[in-house]
Amino acid sequence: MTAADRPARPGGTFGAYRALLGAQARAQTTYRASFLLDLVGNVGATVFDVVTVLVIYGVTRELGGFTLRETLVMVGLSSSAFAVADLLVGNIERLPTHVRTGLFDAVLLRPLGALPQLLLMNLPLRKVSRGLFGVGVLVVALTSAGIDWTPARVALAVVAPLAGVVFFGSLFVATATVSFWWVDSGELANSVTYGGRDFTTYPATVFDGWFRAAFAYGLGFAFVSYQPALALLGRADPLGLPSWAGWAAPGVALVAVAVAAAAWRTGIRHYRSTGS
Repeated sequence: MTAADRPARPGGTFGAYRALLGAQARAQTTYRASFLLDLVGNVGATVFDVVTVLVIYGVTRELGGFTLRETLVMVGLSSSAFAVADLLVGNIERLPTHVRTGLFDAVLLRPLGALPQLLLMNLPLRKVSRGLFGVGVLVVALTSAGIDWTPARVALAVVAPLAGVVFFGSLFVATATVSFWWVDSGELANSVTYGGRDFTTYPATVFDGWFRAAFAYGLGFAFVSYQPALALLGRADPLGLPSWAGWAAPGVALVAVAVAAAAWRTGIRHYRSTGS
């Protein structure tokens, strides 16, 4: 058993995590002008996603059978979920570097959980602006889409983005664990995480064949934005799935958590120290 696996007193553990977070916040906000510029600059990625969709609809009235307002609901669900997950969990992408340099050995020696430590180390607070912008896009999209609101749809509008955060966060963790076997796996991980984000920005009907089957339903990306958007808009699925699929996002997110947790535990057991 490593030191990271040993139980610690709840109060002491919470205090240690709070201290780590506080140290990161103070370090990153020391130079306020630089921090503010980082906040503004980080909005760019999400803005670009929205602008790309607007440009496409500048030359067509429908995309995959969906109007601009309908597609923007999917964009809002996708961008808000990914941006918040990237803020909270995206830092795990540094794991290959930690494994290569031996820093992960030091993480395991501390009497705290390895995963929470990695998430709090260099927590990218500058990405807060991206998350806020993504949530703003979702709110505007939902209020302008002409949705026939019911209590169930209000609940789905709250739960679906949260499920998307959990799904993307689990994806970040699961793909990062590949580095325990293959240190140079960063590009492969990015192709799934960032490629998945791009996939969920558009209706699944835009894609076809094995690619749609693999990403939409094999990996579950359809349940981040496409299926919840159908349920919110009251539309039948052109691909033929039953109406309850639009409400399956929380269940799919829980499956993603289970897979990520299993992958993480397996990776930790497989890890061998760099010896440095």
